[in-house]
Amino acid sequence: MQHESEKKTGALEQEVAEAVRILRQGGIILYPTDTVWGIGCDATNAEAVDRIYRLKRSENKKSMLVLCASADMVVRYVNRAPGIAFEVMEMATTPLTAILPGAVGVAPNLIPDEGTLGVRIPDHEFCRRMLRALGRPIVSTSANISGQPTAVGLQDVAREIVDGVDFVVNPRFEGKPTRKASSIIAFGEGGEVKIIRE
Repeated sequence: MQHESEKKTGALEQEVAEAVRILRQGGIILYPTDTVWGIGCDATNAEAVDRIYRLKRSENKKSMLVLCASADMVVRYVNRAPGIAFEVMEMATTPLTAILPGAVGVAPNLIPDEGTLGVRIPDHEFCRRMLRALGRPIVSTSANISGQPTAVGLQDVAREIVDGVDFVVNPRFEGKPTRKASSIIAFGEGGEVKIIRE
């Protein structure tokens, strides 16, 4: 007989595989992260990014960040990030989004005029497995219509959002999220640091 944990791992792998299949096809998903539920897509697919803007009724590039599996993945998509940013990300004990200079290789409609990219390495099993399987960053933006409150759990997500995505990850893979938005720190090329949200 299969152990409970083996069964859960099998189910987790299947769920990850399905989410990645949708992402590869340019789909958008609703998924749990280490903070709150997010809407995501392949961060290199401009059409998918556009669908998220339409769903959220917002073109605010600054509300869109990307999740990366590791620092190695981060450096492939930001080419002017100062070393200090990686040290701070490594030391962070709570979810931290770093706004880094020199965004490259992601969908152009994700990048604000300053050329920055918000990046987080999530401490979350489902997200990490999904990122590793996709091999590219995944957009993460709060699962709400622009101007409405942030949805903390799946039960808070508006019907319109749930109906507007191609796949909703099973909440049993939620893990232990903080249920609040991450801290945000912006880093300049010369190592300047600015706290945007504590």
